[in-house]
Amino acid sequence: MANRKLGRPTDQRMALLRNQVTNLIWYGRIETTLARGKEVQSMAEHLITIAMRQCDNTVEVTKKTMNAKLQSGEITVTNDSPARLAARRQVMRYLYDIPLTQNEDEDKADFQQRKKDIKHPVVEKLFREIAPKYKKRAEEKGQGGGYTRLIKKGPRRGDSAEMVILELI
Repeated sequence: MANRKLGRPTDQRMALLRNQVTNLIWYGRIETTLARGKEVQSMAEHLITIAMRQCDNTVEVTKKTMNAKLQSGEITVTNDSPARLAARRQVMRYLYDIPLTQNEDEDKADFQQRKKDIKHPVVEKLFREIAPKYKKRAEEKGQGGGYTRLIKKGPRRGDSAEMVILELI
């Protein structure tokens, strides 16, 4: 599929699209031009579809552990299946990492504990929050796609470029 040129060289265009798709998934909505919005919409829906197919695909694994006193024990861990891991890596290849921020009402110890388990926050949000929501919606309505919405705002002051708000539905 041919992409729009957006008046930029390939490397700049790809970086711009990756940045806007990442921000769309992280914040839920972005404001951009119409041409960029259509490209971002296409890529975001593709990544959401990849995540939806594998969001529930996990495997229970029992592991043997040794503590400091050399006592052995077994714990059950939920891991990604190979197909889900491949999907996560495919999504991570496209999205940028956005660091977690500390909430205003959260102290440092709680923030460190919350941050410890999450290595790629944008990918985690996509697979844990966004994909299950759209998967449930697809099962209820019997349709796929249509995860984003473009709302036209009007021309931008200065160059009259058509501005839109792109948001996750």
